[in-house]
Amino acid sequence: MGRRQGQVSRGRRALVGALLACAVAVAALALAWPAVAAALRDQGAASVREAVLRAASQCCAVEGSYPHNLSYLEEHYGLTVNREDYAVIYEAYASNVAPSVVVVPR
Repeated sequence: MGRRQGQVSRGRRALVGALLACAVAVAALALAWPAVAAALRDQGAASVREAVLRAASQCCAVEGSYPHNLSYLEEHYGLTVNREDYAVIYEAYASNVAPSVVVVPR
């Protein structure tokens, strides 16, 4: 009977150890999540900015000048911007100067 009780005790210790390891993993994930979410938002904003600049460069290569506004790129070059998640500031100075593009996560 002592042997069986020892086996049950070891099983309980293993179960408690596994539950403790899971709790630590969940706590670490909960602590790291805000940093991960912020990094993903920033990476998404950078991707949107690069897409806008690529479309503007393509427009300049095809038409010989940069577009005056973002809607032109959306209408003629298939650019889509998720305006719910990002605010895009597109400033064109001249037709022969690359536009200034700022993307801010909302």
